Amino acid sequence: AGNTIRLWDIATGEKLKTFSGHTNWVFSIAFSPDGQTLASGSWDHTIRLWDTTTGQQLKTFVGHTLTVWSVAFSPDGLTLASGSQDKTIRLWNIATGAQIATLTGHTAPVKSVAFSPDGVTLASGSQDSTVRLWDLTSPVLLQKGKEE
Repeated sequence: AGNTIRLWDIATGEKLKTFSGHTNWVFSIAFSPDGQTLASGSWDHTIRLWDTTTGQQLKTFVGHTLTVWSVAFSPDGLTLASGSQDKTIRLWNIATGAQIATLTGHTAPVKSVAFSPDGVTLASGSQDSTVRLWDLTSPVLLQKGKEE
Protein backbone atom coordinates (compact mmCIF):
# COMPACT_ATOMS: atom_id res chain seq x y z
CA ALA A 1 0.00 0.00 0.00
CA GLY A 2 1.10 3.60 -0.57
CA ASN A 3 1.02 4.36 3.14
CA THR A 4 3.73 1.80 4.01
CA ILE A 5 7.50 2.34 3.92
CA ARG A 6 9.84 -0.59 3.40
CA LEU A 7 13.56 -0.68 4.18
CA TRP A 8 15.60 -3.06 2.01
CA ASP A 9 19.11 -4.49 2.22
CA ILE A 10 20.67 -3.34 -1.05
CA ALA A 11 23.21 -6.17 -1.16
CA THR A 12 20.79 -9.05 -0.60
CA GLY A 13 17.45 -7.59 -1.67
CA GLU A 14 16.01 -8.71 1.67
CA LYS A 15 13.29 -6.60 3.29
CA LEU A 16 14.62 -5.42 6.65
CA LYS A 17 11.76 -3.37 8.08
CA THR A 18 8.24 -2.20 7.31
CA PHE A 19 7.09 1.12 8.74
CA SER A 20 3.31 1.49 9.05
CA GLY A 21 1.31 4.34 10.52
CA HIS A 22 0.51 6.89 7.84
CA THR A 23 -3.16 6.93 6.88
CA ASN A 24 -2.51 7.93 3.26
CA TRP A 25 0.22 7.92 0.61
CA VAL A 26 3.82 8.66 1.56
CA PHE A 27 5.50 11.14 -0.80
CA SER A 28 8.88 11.80 0.77
CA ILE A 29 11.40 10.10 3.01
CA ALA A 30 14.81 11.11 4.34
CA PHE A 31 17.42 9.52 6.58
CA SER A 32 18.94 11.44 9.47
CA PRO A 33 22.70 12.06 9.11
CA ASP A 34 23.50 9.18 11.49
CA GLY A 35 21.08 6.83 9.70
CA GLN A 36 19.24 5.97 12.92
CA THR A 37 16.05 7.88 12.10
CA LEU A 38 13.85 8.02 9.03
CA ALA A 39 11.43 10.89 8.38
CA SER A 40 8.40 10.52 6.12
CA GLY A 41 5.96 13.07 4.71
CA SER A 42 2.47 12.10 3.59
CA TRP A 43 -0.79 13.03 1.97
CA ASP A 44 -2.27 12.64 5.47
CA HIS A 45 -0.66 16.06 6.26
CA THR A 46 1.76 14.57 8.82
CA ILE A 47 5.45 13.93 9.16
CA ARG A 48 6.49 10.85 11.07
CA LEU A 49 9.84 9.85 12.54
CA TRP A 50 10.86 6.19 12.64
CA ASP A 51 13.64 4.28 14.39
CA THR A 52 15.49 2.45 11.60
CA THR A 53 16.76 -0.25 13.96
CA THR A 54 13.48 -1.23 15.64
CA GLY A 55 10.99 0.00 13.03
CA GLN A 56 9.03 1.80 15.74
CA GLN A 57 7.38 5.16 15.18
CA LEU A 58 9.05 7.80 17.35
CA LYS A 59 7.05 10.99 16.74
CA THR A 60 4.32 12.51 14.60
CA PHE A 61 4.58 16.16 13.58
CA VAL A 62 1.25 17.86 12.91
CA GLY A 63 0.82 21.39 11.55
CA HIS A 64 0.60 21.30 7.77
CA THR A 65 -2.93 21.66 6.44
CA LEU A 66 -2.30 19.77 3.18
CA THR A 67 0.02 17.10 1.71
CA VAL A 68 3.66 17.05 2.85
CA TRP A 69 5.72 16.74 -0.34
CA SER A 70 9.27 16.95 0.99
CA VAL A 71 11.26 16.36 4.17
CA ALA A 72 14.95 16.96 4.91
CA PHE A 73 17.19 16.68 7.98
CA SER A 74 19.66 19.41 8.86
CA PRO A 75 23.31 18.30 8.69
CA ASP A 76 23.53 18.17 12.51
CA GLY A 77 20.37 16.03 12.66
CA LEU A 78 18.65 18.38 15.13
CA THR A 79 16.13 20.02 12.78
CA LEU A 80 13.72 18.70 10.16
CA ALA A 81 12.36 20.83 7.33
CA SER A 82 9.12 20.01 5.52
CA GLY A 83 7.56 21.46 2.38
CA SER A 84 3.84 21.22 1.73
CA GLN A 85 0.94 21.66 -0.65
CA ASP A 86 -0.19 24.37 1.81
CA LYS A 87 2.60 26.62 0.37
CA THR A 88 4.60 26.63 3.61
CA ILE A 89 7.87 25.27 4.87
CA ARG A 90 7.98 24.24 8.50
CA LEU A 91 11.00 23.66 10.69
CA TRP A 92 10.75 21.10 13.49
CA ASN A 93 12.86 20.33 16.56
CA ILE A 94 13.68 16.61 16.27
CA ALA A 95 14.19 16.08 20.01
CA THR A 96 10.96 17.71 21.23
CA GLY A 97 8.74 17.50 18.14
CA ALA A 98 7.98 21.21 18.51
CA GLN A 99 7.55 23.44 15.49
CA ILE A 100 10.38 25.99 15.35
CA ALA A 101 9.19 28.20 12.50
CA THR A 102 6.84 28.47 9.54
CA LEU A 103 8.37 30.00 6.42
CA THR A 104 5.93 31.63 4.03
CA GLY A 105 6.27 33.38 0.69
CA HIS A 106 5.75 30.73 -1.96
CA THR A 107 2.51 31.18 -3.91
CA ALA A 108 2.10 27.50 -4.85
CA PRO A 109 2.89 24.10 -3.28
CA VAL A 110 6.43 23.58 -1.97
CA LYS A 111 7.72 20.41 -3.63
CA SER A 112 11.30 20.27 -2.37
CA VAL A 113 13.42 21.35 0.60
CA ALA A 114 17.17 20.91 1.14
CA PHE A 115 19.71 22.15 3.69
CA SER A 116 23.09 23.60 2.76
CA PRO A 117 26.04 21.54 4.07
CA ASP A 118 26.64 24.04 6.90
CA GLY A 119 22.94 24.00 7.90
CA VAL A 120 22.67 27.80 7.75
CA THR A 121 20.64 28.00 4.54
CA LEU A 122 17.54 26.13 3.45
CA ALA A 123 16.58 25.92 -0.23
CA SER A 124 12.97 25.40 -1.27
CA GLY A 125 11.51 24.68 -4.69
CA SER A 126 7.90 25.36 -5.53
CA GLN A 127 5.30 24.94 -8.24
CA ASP A 128 5.30 28.74 -8.36
CA SER A 129 8.47 28.34 -10.52
CA THR A 130 10.79 29.78 -7.88
CA VAL A 131 13.62 28.53 -5.75
CA ARG A 132 14.03 30.40 -2.49
CA LEU A 133 16.95 30.49 -0.10
CA TRP A 134 16.19 31.00 3.58
CA ASP A 135 18.67 32.25 6.19
CA LEU A 136 18.02 29.93 9.13
CA THR A 137 19.94 32.05 11.62
CA SER A 138 16.76 34.17 11.61
CA PRO A 139 14.23 32.81 9.10
CA VAL A 140 14.43 35.60 6.56
CA LEU A 141 14.27 35.18 2.82
CA LEU A 142 17.80 35.52 1.44
CA GLN A 143 17.15 35.27 -2.24
CA LYS A 144 14.33 34.52 -4.61
CA GLY A 145 15.25 33.27 -8.03
CA LYS A 146 13.11 32.27 -10.99
CA GLU A 147 13.87 28.78 -12.26
CA GLU A 148 15.17 28.72 -15.83
